[in-house]
Amino acid sequence: MQQEIKIIDRNLYLEQITPFIRQNLIKIFVGQRRVGKSYILKSTIRNILNQYTDANIIYIDKEQYDFDRITNYHELNSYVESQIDSNKKNFLFIDEIQEIEDFPKSIRHFHNKNTVDIYITGSNAQLLSGELATSLSGRYIEIKVNNLSYTEFLEFHQLADNDESLYNYLKWGGLPYLRNLIKTDLVIFEYLNNIVSTVLYKDIISRYNIRNTDFFHQLILYTAANTGNLITSKKISDYLKSQRVDISPKVILNYLHYLTNAFMLYKISREDVQSKKIFEINQKYYFEDWGMRNALLGLNNYSAPDILENVVFSHLKNLGYTVSVGVLKNLEIDFIARRNNETIYIQVAYLIIDEKTKNREFGNLLQIRDNYPKYVISLDPVQIGQYQGVKHLHLREFLKRTKFN
Repeated sequence: MQQEIKIIDRNLYLEQITPFIRQNLIKIFVGQRRVGKSYILKSTIRNILNQYTDANIIYIDKEQYDFDRITNYHELNSYVESQIDSNKKNFLFIDEIQEIEDFPKSIRHFHNKNTVDIYITGSNAQLLSGELATSLSGRYIEIKVNNLSYTEFLEFHQLADNDESLYNYLKWGGLPYLRNLIKTDLVIFEYLNNIVSTVLYKDIISRYNIRNTDFFHQLILYTAANTGNLITSKKISDYLKSQRVDISPKVILNYLHYLTNAFMLYKISREDVQSKKIFEINQKYYFEDWGMRNALLGLNNYSAPDILENVVFSHLKNLGYTVSVGVLKNLEIDFIARRNNETIYIQVAYLIIDEKTKNREFGNLLQIRDNYPKYVISLDPVQIGQYQGVKHLHLREFLKRTKFN
């Protein structure tokens, strides 16, 4: 008998969804495959069952064989109608809804009838584009689900907050299912490589009918090796030409767009610190889950300094910040992060090993002439504290914070 997997509530998302239970709004969870959308649905179901003894749960998981027969909106309509109990409060949950052809027609149908409370998940950023966004404007809420934060990682794996736990987080990433695996690099990287293959083939290659799969794999490997570096389609095209692979910048841009649509990558634009102007070229790309990035390159190529920026970016994103890369004359500020009326500036370094490094990391931030908080994040065992008003934090301390002032 298969052992039932314990569901750990992710309170950040339950707090967001709870006020909308039984409201006539479509609740949509979006995010990369395996970041935990299904378990958030199941946590929501558990909360509903605790609240409403007469709840009738209609659950469709398009990754399960049992629901293979539901391939289009006609079949979805028929199945849901057959499951509705007019004597109970009906709740409809559909996991990975993008696998159902013309699904927006069904969602609009059931929303208009108001016979079921609707919750759906999807693994594509275009889920809300087209007909769904047009016909249901103002009638849905979208909740972006990310991989585990550091504090969630500790909870899921029942680990103490120490350097060893942090380095495992940096190496393995934050996919929730890792908690069920044997904690060895070999086992975890094999799982992560399987997830990479699923995302690449099911959500990108198959969906967008990519035929040049060899080049596509080279592109994702190039992006992984250059995580946090400035990237342009022309730079990639020129590099590939040097390798005797001739691909136009337009095709490269399309492929990168597909990767961001599948939430595998996030594109971060550069912003002039003084004028707030957004630059149209030279973006940076970060992975939703850097564990998958590490698996792509292989365990032998893993290096903690290479993914520190990615981890810092992900924490800021999880906290709801809008993030850009700062440009100040000829200097680069790793991150400008904004949330509501709050702004913070961040530099990321592996170690502050000498005065030159200290002057570079702190000095860039000191060139910014405003009073918003400024931080240098590193893995130094001993923190400098403050240097001319710029605060120095160990990465572990930074990842445990939810507010900065």
